[in-house]
Amino acid sequence: MGLPWGSILLLAASFLAGCLGHSSHSLHYFTTAVSEPGQEVPQFFSVGYVDDQQFVSYDTNTRRRLPTVPWIKKVDEDDPQYWERNSQRVQGTEETFQVNLLTALKYYNQSGGLHTWQWMYGCELRNDGSKGGHMQFAYDGKDYISLDKETLTWTAADVPAQNTKRKWDPDSARNQRAKAYLEEECIDWLERYLGYGKETLLRRNPPEVKVTLKADDDNMETLICRADGFYPKEIDISWTKDGKNWMQDTFHGLLSPNSDGTYYTWWSIKIDPKDRERYKCRVEHDGLEKPLDLAWEESVSASNLGLIIACVVGAVLLVAVMIAGTAVYIKKRQDGYKAASTSDQGSNNSGKGSADAIQQA
Repeated sequence: MGLPWGSILLLAASFLAGCLGHSSHSLHYFTTAVSEPGQEVPQFFSVGYVDDQQFVSYDTNTRRRLPTVPWIKKVDEDDPQYWERNSQRVQGTEETFQVNLLTALKYYNQSGGLHTWQWMYGCELRNDGSKGGHMQFAYDGKDYISLDKETLTWTAADVPAQNTKRKWDPDSARNQRAKAYLEEECIDWLERYLGYGKETLLRRNPPEVKVTLKADDDNMETLICRADGFYPKEIDISWTKDGKNWMQDTFHGLLSPNSDGTYYTWWSIKIDPKDRERYKCRVEHDGLEKPLDLAWEESVSASNLGLIIACVVGAVLLVAVMIAGTAVYIKKRQDGYKAASTSDQGSNNSGKGSADAIQQA
């Protein structure tokens, strides 16, 4: 696996994006040493991720592991020695990486230049309850060696890496500890971290979905289904035709992060305009109670919008006039009754009877 040193954070994001299944969670660490011509001490980087969120880093100046999100500071209450213990571990890794860079130069018969030694390991807790873990190393951005947890041996990616394999395979105790960490301790820590950061890591933000249309030059059309603002990043988007999944002439964009930690992406399909109503975009996400099926809807044009507004305003004015007219009519009727009562002193009983007649109607 290629691990270019200049884009370690990009690598982390791209790897984690490949985790399968809705509501799956992962814990991964990425560590890199870089030697450059004229540089006595290699540069060193170490970061940790829970899902797609970096939660720790390593400061080479203070030689301390540091928190990068507020929720990880909760670990102090349960494990006061957490930062000191982990800082010492990374310090030891930094020193070992310097040696490994020099050793790899010999294995590859190299005398100098820019070179990288990288280590990636971690575990996954999938939504179906299954677990996974991996540990591997890379040299100069290419696979070097990886742990086979079943055989407790190392798989060399090329001939020079065979030298390392011959050293590491006999250390069965070390290999067993690595397996135990990946399958047990790593999962335990992942679950603990998810508890600390549940407000952000376990949130469910449903996607905002919109289907737009673009006319093409070949008398065809392209429907574009955009999903935005969702978390977690796992999302299933597909096009259906007459209710059945349709893959022909479909394309999709990258799953990309927003500044607020949510994600967006898009899927498009090329269609014949006469079949437009047969297509729908289907979206499934943990933030949705049920799958969303959305078709393209023609937007209201500016001229039509003006006409609609005019009609609405006219209707409102008409209702207002009718209400006002009714009020005047009632007022006049009431005034008429009062005038008749005043002018005819002997018609009080007749007036009361008339009122009773109106009520009964």
